[in-house]
Amino acid sequence: MSAIQVRSVSKAFGSVLAVDDISFSVATGSTTALLGGNGAGKTTTLSMVLGLLIPSSGAVTVLGEDMARHRYRVLPRLNFSSPYVELPLRLTVRQNLTVYGHLYGVDDLKGRIAQLSEELELADFIDRPAGKLSAGQKTRVGLAKALLNQPELLLLDEPTASLDPDTADWVRGYFQDYRARTGATIVLASHNMTEVERMCDHVLIMKQGRIVDQGSPTDLIGRFGRDTLEEVFLDIARNRRHPAEAVS
Repeated sequence: MSAIQVRSVSKAFGSVLAVDDISFSVATGSTTALLGGNGAGKTTTLSMVLGLLIPSSGAVTVLGEDMARHRYRVLPRLNFSSPYVELPLRLTVRQNLTVYGHLYGVDDLKGRIAQLSEELELADFIDRPAGKLSAGQKTRVGLAKALLNQPELLLLDEPTASLDPDTADWVRGYFQDYRARTGATIVLASHNMTEVERMCDHVLIMKQGRIVDQGSPTDLIGRFGRDTLEEVFLDIARNRRHPAEAVS
């Protein structure tokens, strides 16, 4: 069963075609990476999966619902995190999590915030305004916000950005454990290829709005004759080797 199905989707902004006729599916309970350089179309694709953007053509189905028509049926079941999206800066961490918890209809919200505060080590700054946090602290708060409703589908944009190596490693382990415990599906956009190799079952590589290759990290490394996924990424980004045709 697929948690996400994207069928012949394109998205244009005026004369600019940001996403060009892509199709893919994400298996329920898997962790899938969406990779590509700046301007490849990753953010636009994630925005259409979230229902924030409507495709110019094609269809996006998430957890069995058409996101163009019925996104509100599934929004309580998914969540999103990006260190590049600011929370209200004047509100404390606790206040921010309380507001979002009410929006998501979280039961026993105080208990859930306390649990996440312990798990993500927020206690030292949970009553500090969001605008007074370090970059790493903001990243952890964003992760807590994304986990408030215990989502079935979790979309993560650079989840370990601004974290020190030890904390980043712990966060990766946390998400792997979360998936194992809950059966959740995770879609990960990351520039950290070691992170992708560790966490992901499947990889989608985008370039100029199209999916140019996909497969497991092991399959991609073997197909390109490389030792690491980072080398594969650089080959595609620098046109050192082109797949015979776009894979959709």
